[in-house]
Amino acid sequence: MNIATIVSSNSHIDYIARIIDAPGEDGNLPDASEHCFGQFVSIDGDREKVIGVIYDSRLVNPEYGSFGPRSGPRAELGRRTADVVREEGILIGILLLGTIDESGKSFHGVPGKIVPVGRAVSNAGREIVKTFHTGADGRVHLHYYPQVVTNARQFALPLLNSIIDQVSAECSTAEGDRLKVLRQSLTWQATLGGVKL
Repeated sequence: MNIATIVSSNSHIDYIARIIDAPGEDGNLPDASEHCFGQFVSIDGDREKVIGVIYDSRLVNPEYGSFGPRSGPRAELGRRTADVVREEGILIGILLLGTIDESGKSFHGVPGKIVPVGRAVSNAGREIVKTFHTGADGRVHLHYYPQVVTNARQFALPLLNSIIDQVSAECSTAEGDRLKVLRQSLTWQATLGGVKL
């Protein structure tokens, strides 16, 4: 199910999408649980799926802070701006992590192609997440780790912990143990990272 639409970008891998706030053809709206922090998403490209993760959110409310008088009653303004469905909304920040090509091969890193405005954003199901994180050797890969640390800024640590939780649920015990070591390293860095010796 589509949960959002790409509306802008901050960089080649940092995109902004608006959560769908009008019922679609099926009459449903995305549930709040479908666009949570750390949720994996996919964006269909021409010949590949672009995989990303939700790392930020913003509320849009043009009414807030608008202390000036309106040029007419609210009902009248609604008739004049019929092309604007809703001004209020939720924007999400999506950090692109890589792609899955038509053959199912995953690539972790900066996607080569630009995601155009208007492209639909969907939840990446468990199978897509597993395919994306499983290398040709059958092991779990997180080659986008430095990309997350660099671009997610203050959200990097909680985002990586969320990613580890989701990936751990779908992998073998041995791979889960490797991810536990990564989590311990993250915890250590968060605890002692600010200490200057």
